Amino acid sequence: MLIVADSSALVALAICKCIDVLDKVFDKVNVPQAVFDEVIIPGKSEAEMLRDYLEGKIVNIDLAGFVIDAGGLGRGELEAMALYKKLQADFLLIDDKRARKVARLNNIEIIGSQGVLLFAKQKGLIKNIKPLLDKLLTSDIYISQRLIKKTLRLANETKCE
Repeated sequence: MLIVADSSALVALAICKCIDVLDKVFDKVNVPQAVFDEVIIPGKSEAEMLRDYLEGKIVNIDLAGFVIDAGGLGRGELEAMALYKKLQADFLLIDDKRARKVARLNNIEIIGSQGVLLFAKQKGLIKNIKPLLDKLLTSDIYISQRLIKKTLRLANETKCE
């Protein structure tokens, strides 16, 4: 399976120290140049880890050949959606709520960072998701309590709350 990733979900997985599970859950991981540029800004959370991880995974994309209902999204999100379409990827890894909505409107199959963690748990790659979500809660990344509860329920970790 091929997954194209956007920056917010990559940063979330890097904060959890779970970026490597992408390679264990999916056959191939790609990002457009704009997403790479967003995550490697010096001083940004996990920039060095993501620079190393994304080496060899960057694919250039020209937005001119794609019509995507943008909905006020950033260049990284638009390039990620266009790359998904160009490569006929299986999933777009994206966490931003507005971007997810636009992706759905454009018939793009999406998964978020917490969905990847659920896949990783199902495959036995991680034991528990709750400690990883706790790391995210102490970071600058916003996650709704509703989504956390849903993820923990799907992971059968509701007793850990």
